Amino acid sequence: MSSSSFAPLLNDNFLRACLRQPTEHTPIWLMRQAGRYLPEYRATREKAGSFMGLATNTDYATEVTLQPLERYPLDAAILFSDILTVPDAMGLGLSFAMGEGPKFARVVRDEAAVNALAVPDMEKLRYVFDAVTSIRRALNGRVPLIGFSGSPWTLACYMVEGGGSDDYRQVKSLMYARPDLMHRILSVNADAVALYLNTQIEAGAQAVMVFDSWGGVLADGPFQEFSLAYSRRVLAQVKTEHEGQGIPRILFTKGGGLWLGAIADSGADVIGLDWTMNLGRARAQIGDRVALQGNLDPNVLFAPEAAIRSEARRVLDAFGRPPGGGHVFNLGHGISQFTPPDAVKALVDEVHAYSRRLREV
Repeated sequence: MSSSSFAPLLNDNFLRACLRQPTEHTPIWLMRQAGRYLPEYRATREKAGSFMGLATNTDYATEVTLQPLERYPLDAAILFSDILTVPDAMGLGLSFAMGEGPKFARVVRDEAAVNALAVPDMEKLRYVFDAVTSIRRALNGRVPLIGFSGSPWTLACYMVEGGGSDDYRQVKSLMYARPDLMHRILSVNADAVALYLNTQIEAGAQAVMVFDSWGGVLADGPFQEFSLAYSRRVLAQVKTEHEGQGIPRILFTKGGGLWLGAIADSGADVIGLDWTMNLGRARAQIGDRVALQGNLDPNVLFAPEAAIRSEARRVLDAFGRPPGGGHVFNLGHGISQFTPPDAVKALVDEVHAYSRRLREV
């Protein structure tokens, strides 16, 4: 899609913060902001009949992406989809049972299964790109739209395990026993993810995010070899601009604080931090190489309103004065489905109000 097909952007604070430019307030969006904590989301999902019925229907995906923006003055929207769409398009058979996590009908654990992997035809993911374009149009310039994918390592975890895991025994066993096979999986995944993100950008995404949700389960050494190296491979291929507009690229590694310096050199414009990191120390360590995103503990949102507001101020104070570095406020991981919607309102209001006051000092 040509950028001229879309309305001009009215609120660019998120994009400016990603590029470490001055903003009128600290922008905020929330991982999983369109989701089960909202009653309107649950109603739409019931109409859709299943999670994939929701994600693969352009109208429903557009509706649920915009739902949190109707409630809260968030500074960005994120595509409603799932990180596992790419391996599903590889033919692994993704499904979601009610009350359970994702499952694949076919797993990738032996040489034959690995050798059968290939970068999928992006037409198999047309429903995602149609949703991106539909959402961008529906936003009508209100805020930017973020596209996303799982990281090569995180996708590999699900592909080898066949679903979620408590101990990552299958994927780590393959990694240590047959590193050649693991590198083959990760190479295919990296090239698929890069193509997937670039196609989202062409469809209308104004920023993209790589979720390395399970990078932090690796030991030092294997993290750099099997996770970070392939996130770097993705970022090296993803567009930095489209039709004259800069495209910020965000990398979030849950549990990645140990490797912050290396992650900051990955090629990303923004590094997402989980709640175990102090933003001030992170900023001191990496300087102005990248912007930072994060990093309130999601469980703060179960506290009384006064505590929510206090913790929001603590995160903003930890980052410090905004000039000289970009900060995108977010949670340190996805919002819980049990979060009271009023808690989100208190958080968004406090981040905007307090960050404006910081800029007046």
